Amino acid sequence: MYSGASNFVEGVDKAFMLIMGISIFFLIGITTVMIIFLFKYSRKKNKKPSTNDGSIKLEIIWTAIPLVLVMLMFYYGWVGYAPMRKVPDDAMLVKVTGKMWQWIFEYENGKTSPDLVIPLNKPVRLDLYSPDVNHSLFIPAFRVKEDVVPGYDNYLWFTPYYIGDYEILCAEYCGLMHSYMTAKAKVVSQEEFDVWLADFTPIEKESEHPGLLIINANACTACHSLDGTRLVGSSFKDLWGAKKIVLVKDNEKEITVDEQYIKKSIYDPDAEVVQGFNKGLMRSYTGVISEEDANKIVEYLKTLKK
Repeated sequence: MYSGASNFVEGVDKAFMLIMGISIFFLIGITTVMIIFLFKYSRKKNKKPSTNDGSIKLEIIWTAIPLVLVMLMFYYGWVGYAPMRKVPDDAMLVKVTGKMWQWIFEYENGKTSPDLVIPLNKPVRLDLYSPDVNHSLFIPAFRVKEDVVPGYDNYLWFTPYYIGDYEILCAEYCGLMHSYMTAKAKVVSQEEFDVWLADFTPIEKESEHPGLLIINANACTACHSLDGTRLVGSSFKDLWGAKKIVLVKDNEKEITVDEQYIKKSIYDPDAEVVQGFNKGLMRSYTGVISEEDANKIVEYLKTLKK
């Protein structure tokens, strides 16, 4: 817990420990008093109930003490939070896109990565963007978390203090594969980072089909399985050449999955939705997936046909 992995750890942990300490104190205290009262003021021992007119002194005490405690918690919370909104002028900028169900990190030179690679002791600003639903970027070791909301410009920043790999999670339930929306924050030396940032060599496996590389790069398998498993969308297995019932403006129509249908599904996904699946879950990949890449996807889908 006390890793000190970023500049915000101390402030957040102080507020957390204070609030937890106060909560534990009152949990034990109130529970103890309840148990004592249960026996001391049992009906068996006090057959004649009595009343009183109240106590102004007692009212002041149990109003003033919670007020002081709440203001104390607010103070430490504010001291820990306020610096999180003041980004240094020399902070390195990274655009973060959270989409179902993947994180994509884009650097100022145009390089993209599925993981956040950052230099040691360098302030980093993450500009947060979502093209679909609400997400929330959470790096527990750095004590930073901010919502990623469509149409809302949000950000967070931090300075990493130790070299290593740290978990990145989505802390906002965003659909079926929410728990798989993870990545790594990789803190490296400045020299190693400079070499990595300048290297645009794609990370590919020679054994993988070009179409599969494109599918993985666009997180298509988050909604479409390769093994026949039913997810948010139709499985890619045995999809090519299959007969499907689709809905066209609420009217049923039988189609054969061919090149035209696959490309139409990529660029206009709500036009013909397979019966049993919902509209509005897939965004258009117009301008994202080129015609050439769409052809590679088609060729790959042919290989998944029995």
